[in-house]
Amino acid sequence: MLQHDDCRKVPVERLFQTDKRIRNFVTMAIVLIFFLGIANFALHKAVLESDHPLLGQMPWFVHMLGGRLTMATEFMVLLAAMMLVANGWPALAWAYLIYSGLNAVAAWLILGDRI
Repeated sequence: MLQHDDCRKVPVERLFQTDKRIRNFVTMAIVLIFFLGIANFALHKAVLESDHPLLGQMPWFVHMLGGRLTMATEFMVLLAAMMLVANGWPALAWAYLIYSGLNAVAAWLILGDRI
């Protein structure tokens, strides 16, 4: 027998088409940040191994543990960007893209002996 209250059940969560698009955008932003992070690590490692004269002018803590401290800092920046994008800050993907672009320009200047 059907009771009156059974007809009024509302779904727990309604998913609209925009919800799916936002979820896809966030997923793509995380993947983009991950690949940019890989590129940043490669550029960072190349600059550390270049023995450029500018590296000799850096403070002592930059050279601590053979550059592993700066690589750990790079990882923390990557992790923070990915976590913030996953938790509702999708515009941060643009900021990380700009950060990666600046890293690429700096690495190009250092590795190409333009500085």
